Amino acid sequence: MKKILLISTGGTIASTVSDDGLTPTIKPEEMLKYLKNIDELCEIDSHQLLNIDSTNIQPEHWIDIVKFIKEKYEKYDGFVITHGTDTLAYTSAALSYLIQDIEKPIILTGSQKPINVDTTDAKKNLKDAIRFAVEDDVKGVYIVFDGKGIVGTRARKTRTKSFNAFESINFPYAAFIDDDRIAHYIHNKNSKIGVKFYENLYPNVFLLKLAPGMDPDVIDYIGKKYEGVVIESYGSGGLPFEDRRNFLEKLGDLTSKGKIVVISTQVAEEGSDLKTYEVGLKTIKRYQILQAYDMTVESAITKLMWIMGITKDYDQVKAMFYNKINNDIMYK
Repeated sequence: MKKILLISTGGTIASTVSDDGLTPTIKPEEMLKYLKNIDELCEIDSHQLLNIDSTNIQPEHWIDIVKFIKEKYEKYDGFVITHGTDTLAYTSAALSYLIQDIEKPIILTGSQKPINVDTTDAKKNLKDAIRFAVEDDVKGVYIVFDGKGIVGTRARKTRTKSFNAFESINFPYAAFIDDDRIAHYIHNKNSKIGVKFYENLYPNVFLLKLAPGMDPDVIDYIGKKYEGVVIESYGSGGLPFEDRRNFLEKLGDLTSKGKIVVISTQVAEEGSDLKTYEVGLKTIKRYQILQAYDMTVESAITKLMWIMGITKDYDQVKAMFYNKINNDIMYK
């Protein structure tokens, strides 16, 4: 029988009602009591690492999770992490970069309703996550939610209240889970390197979402405060350059100072391609710009944090950014 470690970080799944709204208070060993016959699936231990709303999750918490898993890695066959849904996609992406070539499953899950209420999705999600974690051929970082397994770099929260809160962006679902029946669609290859843990991130990365009327002078402020910038542009990718709102000029100032800039898109599906239109082609012809292509914004941001924790040299950043990790980028 496999041995699984349940790591609790808080979130809705562990919340109870307080005068200030839902607040994480339920311990992981209490959550396990709501699951019938879970001891028939595996031997399971639990540990409360954090107990916070996921809105309060920071990059420093991701490092804490990595260090804890590294400490316990040889003692367990897999890990299940309960987590709030609001930043769950960021955490799953971050862990995909911070723990690489893993030969064991790290499964993240949460819920839209607390585990102690009658109409909750928490019991199903938690049991599905544990069930998925004991599968023989599952390895790597995944989110399990509403009966679906999602590759850790491909998840996005698309609904705030519904149980089917997460979608897999620009990539197939890894699996569908229905009680004891699991249909696999993605299989990770065996690692020939061995697991690698990273314990450093560079969180000084800014996300700028373009909107009509935005003053390009905002770039000046961002350049003073941040070393990395991800820009959510329009459509397949591009920056306004006509009249007084000329973002291209400001972008030139940014890159000339050695800042790392990634162009992404506000559109969830199908990704960016700056070669399509003049507003994008001018950008990549003139400046050293990376683009996210079919990566999620969550992955682009956390990957940049991971890379810049290692190097800030543009050529090295470029090579690492376009290197596929846990199926995060399929075309470039």
